[in-house]
Amino acid sequence: MHHPGAAAVVPLVSDDEVLLVRQYRHPVRTELWEIPAGKLEPGEGPLACARRELREETGFAADDWTEAGAFFTSPGFSDERITLFFAAALRPIGQTIGDEIVEHRTFPLDVVERMIDAGKITDAKTILAIARHLARARCSG
Repeated sequence: MHHPGAAAVVPLVSDDEVLLVRQYRHPVRTELWEIPAGKLEPGEGPLACARRELREETGFAADDWTEAGAFFTSPGFSDERITLFFAAALRPIGQTIGDEIVEHRTFPLDVVERMIDAGKITDAKTILAIARHLARARCSG
């Protein structure tokens, strides 16, 4: 299956806090805690998409962006490729949230890790993104 690509962003409120969104996912019939993400619009690059999704889903913009690589989500049946970004220096700009987002909330990273371990966060891109952020923090610390 062909996919236009996507971008995902880890919104870092601080070195040890992250902003997540909770939204209903029809294919799995439940609400999931996730990092903001979305499909690339025609002609849109990954960074522009990540900036748009952060604004739409959380009402925040970020002044500090770092690309953290890309990954295929399900290469056995789709060519979907998500480019991951870390965003820091968040500032509120007003929420343009659609009907898909139930809420957004700031979590300490240790709580997010426990949520992953307990099966309360099951979204693969979010689990990968948090693991990548923690690995980056360990390498630079």
